[in-house]
Amino acid sequence: MKVDQKEHTITIKDTQRDFTSFLMKVTHQYKTFEKHNIIIDLSYHRGLTINDIKLFLPLSEEHKKSKKSFVIVGSDIDYNAIPDKLTVVPSALEANDIIEMEEIERDLGF
Repeated sequence: MKVDQKEHTITIKDTQRDFTSFLMKVTHQYKTFEKHNIIIDLSYHRGLTINDIKLFLPLSEEHKKSKKSFVIVGSDIDYNAIPDKLTVVPSALEANDIIEMEEIERDLGF
């Protein structure tokens, strides 16, 4: 697992390409990331299903309650099938754009 921090955002990438152990590591170490916006980069994983991505739903919901952004980067996914409670985008650039927009909305009180 690789963790990069830029300002108020942490990007977490799976370096071992083992989705199950990556999910467990992120879940167990969540408390160390909870005060930042989080980008979960799954772009290296091929063949992920919607059900795999839904496994991040509890973390995402908990994180959004604390007024922080939680965005997943994934490729080869049917984005229309993703639940509205999850934010999934195809690139890291779009993830950063979403976080920027959400921060502006929070600053404006939306």
